[in-house]
Amino acid sequence: MIQLKNSLQIKDMKEAGRITGEALLIAREHVREGISTYELDKLIREHIERSGAKPSFLGYGGFPASACISINDEVIHGIPSKKRILREGDIVKVDVGAFYRGFHGDAARTIPVGKVNAEALKLIEVTRQSFFDGVNALKVGGRIGDVGSAIQTTVEKNSFSVVKKYIGHGVGRELHESPDVPNFGTAGRGVRLCAGMTLAIEPMVNVGGPEVYELADGWTVKTRDGSLSAHYENTVALTGDGVMILTLLDKEW
Repeated sequence: MIQLKNSLQIKDMKEAGRITGEALLIAREHVREGISTYELDKLIREHIERSGAKPSFLGYGGFPASACISINDEVIHGIPSKKRILREGDIVKVDVGAFYRGFHGDAARTIPVGKVNAEALKLIEVTRQSFFDGVNALKVGGRIGDVGSAIQTTVEKNSFSVVKKYIGHGVGRELHESPDVPNFGTAGRGVRLCAGMTLAIEPMVNVGGPEVYELADGWTVKTRDGSLSAHYENTVALTGDGVMILTLLDKEW
């Protein structure tokens, strides 16, 4: 069942989103050659807890950290480790959730480490743009397929591919709620969009093919062909007045 939120609940979700967005800014400020993904995770957890919130991911389904941190051909769900050291030219995906006053915020960014090649920069930008194109298709009375179709169109016209095995989702009191939010699809099809929906829209985009696989750790997902992957996510609320992006801070890129 889809859990619609009223204006007061969305206000609380905006606070959870603010904390989530701040944690991502902290990650961006500290991403550099030589830092471990463990250190980044520690900084993220400290900020979330200092803000009076709880890391949404810590212990979720047994996940052992506060953030998913994935490098290069890792798509999502990378486990932070003291042994995973960032290098010049890497792209690192940081996925964060914060639980505050009964609601979750969920967001992700792909951050370049130092100077990266032109293809990686294009991948990051196209993934980001596909999110905003999806949001522009999000309207009361529309369909969930409008969002996925817009994302897929942007990605594929740039000769990249959308990951189809993993998708976006509703978010609120639970980290994962209905409805599913695919990053592909047909406009005019799928669940009807209503005011009060709160969604995590999160395109995952590969340079190569869309196929992925999960490592033996039970979490980390990589591209099947070893190509680079990028991830961009925000929690959004659909209201009668339009779309609110709850995890995007004014000072962000």
